[in-house]
Amino acid sequence: MATVDLVLPAYNEERGLGESVHTLLAWCEAHPRHAWRIVVADNGSTDRTLEVARSLEAEHAGRVAALHIPVAGRGLALRTAWLTSEADVAAYMDVDLSTSLDALPALVDPLASGEADLAVGSRLHPLARTRRGLRREVLSRGFVLLLRLALGFRLTDAQCGFKAIRREAARALVPLVRDNAWFFDAELLLLAQHNGYRIREVPVDWTDDPVSSVRIVRTVAEDLRGIWRLRRDGIPRPPRP
Repeated sequence: MATVDLVLPAYNEERGLGESVHTLLAWCEAHPRHAWRIVVADNGSTDRTLEVARSLEAEHAGRVAALHIPVAGRGLALRTAWLTSEADVAAYMDVDLSTSLDALPALVDPLASGEADLAVGSRLHPLARTRRGLRREVLSRGFVLLLRLALGFRLTDAQCGFKAIRREAARALVPLVRDNAWFFDAELLLLAQHNGYRIREVPVDWTDDPVSSVRIVRTVAEDLRGIWRLRRDGIPRPPRP
């Protein structure tokens, strides 16, 4: 049995947060293989997200934790949650639970047993099943192709909101990631790949959220800047222990 923190980065998610947390709690109760904890990482929300998270923490003491980061950014939320976690494995998923929880054991178990250092969900794997619009599909595949051509990326998906990392790998790699927004995921995976960490890909069932708050144009621009930065500066290596 491993201790596992399941992080939900949350930005203005007051409406669906409670339902998602209770769905995830029910799943954890039905899968006692590991000691699960849900961490709601509120990052810069301007609605009642933090209040809802703290209410859930009080209602489910020891099983749910509320973490407040005053500045918005998924990467910053993950950086803070993962580097302050004492769990053996830290994972994250989108708060809308777009990815089926059926894939969660395949994500966490190889890390808990020491067979891999990171595990990543893939919506573009041949065995994945996804339901989303053509524009997002084209953008995702185009982004992966650009990562391959520019930086030698070898995975099938970079930005699926469904990933996990062992505590030791997080301590070594996350401080080297400079992006605090949406490029965080791709930068982390490139760091892991180029430094020889063991990465496990997990095909997932994924359903697009039609009311997603992701701003596509701004996200694409940030991704392009991140790729250019890594091409210019190179991919760093963690210091030797």
